[in-house]
Amino acid sequence: GKLGRYPPWPGKIVNPPKDLKKPRGKKCFFVKFFGTEDHAWIKVEQLKPYHPHKEEMIKINKGKRFQQAVDAVEEFLRKTKGKDQASSHNCTEEKNRRNSSEERGKQSAGEEKRKTSLSEGKVKKGTGEGKKRVSSVSSERGSKSPLKRAQDQSPRKRGRPPKDEKDLTIPESSTVKRVMTGTVAGFKWPPTASEPVKDSDPHFHHFLLSQTEKPAVCYQAITKKLKVCEEETGSTSIQAADSTAVNGSITPTDKKIGFLGLGLMGSGIVSNLLKMGHTVTVWNRTAEKCDLFIQEGARLGRTPAEVVSTCDITFACVSDPKAAKDLVLGPSGVLQGIRPGKCYVDMSTVDADTVTELAQVIVSRGGRFLEAPVSGNQQLSNDGMLVILAAGDRGLYEDCSSCFQAMGKTSFFLGEVGNAAKMMLIVNMVQGSFMATIAEGLTLAQVTGQSQQTLLDILNQGQLASIFLDQKCQNILQGNFKPDFYLKYIQKDLRLAIALGDSVNHPTPMAAAANEVYKRAKALDQSDNDMSAVYRAYIH
Repeated sequence: GKLGRYPPWPGKIVNPPKDLKKPRGKKCFFVKFFGTEDHAWIKVEQLKPYHPHKEEMIKINKGKRFQQAVDAVEEFLRKTKGKDQASSHNCTEEKNRRNSSEERGKQSAGEEKRKTSLSEGKVKKGTGEGKKRVSSVSSERGSKSPLKRAQDQSPRKRGRPPKDEKDLTIPESSTVKRVMTGTVAGFKWPPTASEPVKDSDPHFHHFLLSQTEKPAVCYQAITKKLKVCEEETGSTSIQAADSTAVNGSITPTDKKIGFLGLGLMGSGIVSNLLKMGHTVTVWNRTAEKCDLFIQEGARLGRTPAEVVSTCDITFACVSDPKAAKDLVLGPSGVLQGIRPGKCYVDMSTVDADTVTELAQVIVSRGGRFLEAPVSGNQQLSNDGMLVILAAGDRGLYEDCSSCFQAMGKTSFFLGEVGNAAKMMLIVNMVQGSFMATIAEGLTLAQVTGQSQQTLLDILNQGQLASIFLDQKCQNILQGNFKPDFYLKYIQKDLRLAIALGDSVNHPTPMAAAANEVYKRAKALDQSDNDMSAVYRAYIH
């Protein structure tokens, strides 16, 4: 399917932790990736031998972090070669393995998928009952990895190699670890007791958090594939590499989860929390929206206060600052359910002053607070591929790990409360301004006798090409403005971003101009359409 769109990454088979069950379904192996200490279950057909595909892999991916991974492979091979010189048995095994791999690689030239099994020790027979999503991390800058280095905890490997590849299995006495390249599937890995997240570098601002060490729960609907890369600084964040279904699962927290607000974003988030095995209690201002989720296994909360009082962690995702305040401070609101130890995570996109005020009242009652607005749209929410910007109680951020894994592809921790709100408004300011520019260009093309489709084709061949550009232009060309991100909400975000600029006396003329166009679109009854309906503000 979509796997061919993403570059391969070098890694080697290692033994999974003994409490980690192998996914059912297609055969797969537990892989440690070079350039990072992260891991994933990888399907056999996504693995290729390293040497025959090395040049091809390097041509595909020329990034700095990828080069660091290749350097790590070569260093590993040099060390392995040194060990083999001291052990003729190991040398023989390595030679046989490489010959077999190279021959297999030649045979597979021209094939997109070729099965190859790679192992660190003797692969023992047996099949796992569970499915578990494990670590895949990409890096940007500056932070230390909180991810668990658990690859060597278990002396044994679960699963059985394909029958046609038993010749690649290495006896236990061998020190040789097989090197492979494959498309990464997986998620995050928990921190060890000796390397807890909370003791990491206090100056880092973003990283992908761990999942809890609970028994795996089986679910089929895993939609994320992630690619691995990590800078030598050890900083970590994650980046989606695909959204093709794979067999596997994350381990849901055993904490009771509450969710308030089942709009375009909240609905997809709750659906993914349930799919990944979380216990969720839902509430919505219009109760009928809860019915679908009750059918999917959610519990119904009668009021926000009741949800908070009966759950350990309560998330909220509502429309604007007023709604966020009313939810907390209003009758039977969140605050009435807060008592020491209760956790509240506000995922609404609001201004920093609002979220700071809410944090103060929650904490004053002994509660714990995290802001976690999300970047994305309805489709990304449904797919569990949101980008989560969090700030506030870092311990709570860690506790939300499995929830963030279920709903998002990327998780950033940005420090103190207010930082995530500011960052989210800036992100949406850029997005909203860009959308207005797209609409302006398409309408200008039309009135000057140019083909709008041709303009899109040209843009898609240039440096501005993106999924966002293509989707929004398609919306306009097809006259389909079904909301993926409400126009009224992007206008609200532009308004708040402009106010943020005002607060620090920073000019935001582009956002101000775009805001006026969205206000015009709202006057034309486009509030409940997609943001791309800003196009209609330009039609004379």
